[in-house]
Amino acid sequence: MKTTYQYRMYPQTAQAANLTTGLRICRYWYNRMLGERIDWWERYRCPINSCPLICHLPELKDRPNYYNQKLQLPDIKQDLVLVKWSGELLDFNSVYSTVLQDVCKRVEKAFERYIQGDKNGKRSGKPRIKNEARYRTMVFDGAKNEWLKFCTVNGKWLYLKLPKIWLVKVRTHRPLPAGFNLKQVSITKKSDGWYVNFVLDDPFVPEFKPEEIIPTWDNSMGIDAVLNKDVYLATSEGETLPSLKPLRKSLDKLGLLQTKKNALKKGSRRRRKLAKREGRLHQQIARSRQDFHYKTAHKLVSSGKKVFFHENLNLAGLTKRNKAKQDEEGKYLPNGQSAKSGLNKSWLDAAFGQFFSILGYIAEKAGAVVIEKNPAYTSQLLSYRDEFVFTDCSIREYWDEELKIWVDRDINAAINLKRVGLDVFPTIKRRKGNPVVVSSTTNSTLKEVLTALFKASEAHAVP
Repeated sequence: MKTTYQYRMYPQTAQAANLTTGLRICRYWYNRMLGERIDWWERYRCPINSCPLICHLPELKDRPNYYNQKLQLPDIKQDLVLVKWSGELLDFNSVYSTVLQDVCKRVEKAFERYIQGDKNGKRSGKPRIKNEARYRTMVFDGAKNEWLKFCTVNGKWLYLKLPKIWLVKVRTHRPLPAGFNLKQVSITKKSDGWYVNFVLDDPFVPEFKPEEIIPTWDNSMGIDAVLNKDVYLATSEGETLPSLKPLRKSLDKLGLLQTKKNALKKGSRRRRKLAKREGRLHQQIARSRQDFHYKTAHKLVSSGKKVFFHENLNLAGLTKRNKAKQDEEGKYLPNGQSAKSGLNKSWLDAAFGQFFSILGYIAEKAGAVVIEKNPAYTSQLLSYRDEFVFTDCSIREYWDEELKIWVDRDINAAINLKRVGLDVFPTIKRRKGNPVVVSSTTNSTLKEVLTALFKASEAHAVP
């Protein structure tokens, strides 16, 4: 089993300068290798597989890869490297060898994702040249437990022995787990200082096997992502969880800082100072959001459920700009983007993608599993009757006169997601543009569904 622990580092002035220099060298090495790959790709890639009988063929250059680029390191270390555009001299001997080799791996992965795609076939965009804000981490592979020198001052500090840096002070706000072996150390520079990540491995902890868990109605839970008012999530147990909205609460302070910063001259000392304050504010927003996600995930996992079903959200499509509209003369027409901009900001502020990733991590540690399901028609169909009620997003509640209960749209959707996960959701097909229930097993879960809805209806009736 592998796990990662992050701690705050407190390097001395000289050590911080060496770490900054190491990041600068790694960034230069990354950009140099990436430039070689992009140059080869643009020069020698050709979609034509045939040529005339008489033509001039230029001398082909070997395609850059991880191995031949890594072989350049011994020659580069022979002397100082001159950066032509800035005139600075870089000493590659001041950086640990495995750190530079890891940079080669990063370039290899970034370029392969651009050309071939990942394991799912999804290709990323063209890799970009990294600036100081985009390259902030150094990775030390092959770390050993001997690198950690514990200190006895209240048991809250330890000294990390880094190659080329020597002993660096680390604040351990929580103890390292016993029995784990240190496999990797990564150093990251953030807005408020330096941080270290320890990748720990314990071969004696058995690997989690999610296929061994059989979902049932009692050990599973449906989760619906809500973006309405102050509700963040709705569960199939008839509960709703509140949202935090950290970005919305900090918009005024953030806007004031950005206005002051943009009014100053670029490169000035005051502008850099305000940019640093802005970065710390963004960091505070991100940390509060992440803390909220962890607490919400722990609250869900502590319910004792073993399977969590959530909707597979197309977040890239939900936050996409509306397509521009033009009339016959070429003038742009209103397309609703002004109203959708606020909705896009709310989706990004909620960060459901990050939350479900954290939920999967917390659930795995607790022996549970998180499964995403297609949410088609789950928010429209009544969970206890094959009837399409919530046909419009403005319909948030439904009063059932026969059963005398209030049916919440989001809780109803969470129950339907649970039914989809258990394969008891009706089969629906579209006929003449309208959804029609073809086959249904709704009566098999009628009692359990009504129990959850009555519970939510009672909570709704309480003032």
